[in-house]
Amino acid sequence: MEAFTQHAGLVAPLDRVDVDTDQIIPKQFLKSIARTGFEQGLFFDWRLLPDGTPNPDFVLNQPRYQGASVLVSGRNFGSGSSREHAPWALQQAGFRAVIAPNFADIFRNNCYQNGLLPVALPEPIVRQIMDRALNEPGYSVSIDLEQQTVSDERDTLSTFDIDPVVKHRLLNGLDDIGLTLQHVSDIEVFERQRPSHLPVTVGAS
Repeated sequence: MEAFTQHAGLVAPLDRVDVDTDQIIPKQFLKSIARTGFEQGLFFDWRLLPDGTPNPDFVLNQPRYQGASVLVSGRNFGSGSSREHAPWALQQAGFRAVIAPNFADIFRNNCYQNGLLPVALPEPIVRQIMDRALNEPGYSVSIDLEQQTVSDERDTLSTFDIDPVVKHRLLNGLDDIGLTLQHVSDIEVFERQRPSHLPVTVGAS
């Protein structure tokens, strides 16, 4: 997966709480695991009117937020059913990070597995970022994973917590497969020592 070290980008404010995964990527878009094209379903029921035309009132349809790469939203973001398609859809729509007061556990872990950074900040700080994004055209923030800070052009807004193991994986672009591949030589030695009648964990060369 793509490593995350630092990112600066335009903020899109989704001023809602309890944004669940069925709104992030509705169930009809879950038929594929190809990991492409899911941006078309992102917030589908909010983004489009019943006749299929774009909803001009929805924040991500507004011209001032085109190209946003940081989404800020309310508490309990990513609740609901488990679907890895949710971070896929956000990433494929151009987002590198989501800022909220807190996240549903499964959604947060799915983000970690795909290089999308969920940043949990105190609710007053999230509200401050939200208000600035709503009222200041072109409002951007910078997220530094190494220093664990979120800042804008004025000052450092907040620090954030992250598990050191998860931080290492994100900084180095390591998902579960990437972690395993760091031990290829040990795996090969193990396989060579196993009796030939037992199953192997590596393909035939």
